[in-house]
Formats: sequence, C-alpha cells, structure tokens
Amino acid sequence: MAIYNRNRAVEYARKWALGSNPDFYHFGGIGGDCTNFISQCLLAGGCEMNYANPYGWYYNSPYDRSPSWTSVVGLSKFLLRTGGGSGPMGKIVPISQIERGDIIQLRQNPTHFNHSVIVSDIVGQDILVCAHSNNAKDKKLSSYQYLALLPIHITSG
Repeated sequence: MAIYNRNRAVEYARKWALGSNPDFYHFGGIGGDCTNFISQCLLAGGCEMNYANPYGWYYNSPYDRSPSWTSVVGLSKFLLRTGGGSGPMGKIVPISQIERGDIIQLRQNPTHFNHSVIVSDIVGQDILVCAHSNNAKDKKLSSYQYLALLPIHITSG
C-alpha cells in the first residue's frame, strides 16, 4: 500500500482549485467536477489507481474511468471498503479528528451526499477546503449549507 502524502495532495488542491488541470477532463457541464477534482488530489498525494472493474478507482480518459473517480457516492464506497487492494482507503471520523488532506462529503439535499471537498487547512476552529463545481480555494467549511457531513480520514494511498 502506498503512503498518502497529505502535503502534496493539498498543494495540488490549492494549485488547481480555481482552474482545471488540462491532463484531466472537466465534468462541470455533465454532473459536476467536484469528485473528479478530489480524485486528482488523492492521486497527487501518491494514491495508486485500482483497475478492478467495476469497483476500482482509476482514470485513463473521460470515457475510460471508474465510477468512483467522479461519483460522490462511488468515491465514499471505494474509500470505505473493507477489502484491501490498491488505491486510497479511509475511515469515517468525527469532524474534530479531520486533518489536512482528508475528504469531506456534504449532503445538501434530503436524499444523498452530493458534494466532495478536500481539507486544505485547519485554522483555529475553521476547517478550510478546496473544491470544484463551485470552485473554492481555502473556503470555510462553515460557509457551506448542508444537511449532513461525511468526514473521511485517508488512512493509506
């Protein structure tokens, strides 16, 4: 298993928070780009792709990628899996235990989680995040409107 480099993930997040890396397709017009951006951050942090079909985590092109690369629910299912294999893994933690480089998913509607962000810093009581879809760089998590949070601590890459 790869070691997750939180600093590299956050550096990438800050670099591309307000723009798009041309090496990856931007899914903004077809469902949102938030989880695609988070997957890129995880990859930049040293996480290995997992090519197991259909439940892996990988990106080769807009037409050759796993559902977990771009789907909010798909990513959390992949990160929280109990089986091993390559790719990032995580666990749900209380929001008070979240760290830089961890992922938070937001449920902004009554039925499902629909937005993914990466923690870029923690300053006092403020959790700062970077995101796509509504591009944000070091935005306070408290400024988002949501019904529930899913804080995922990344344990390995």
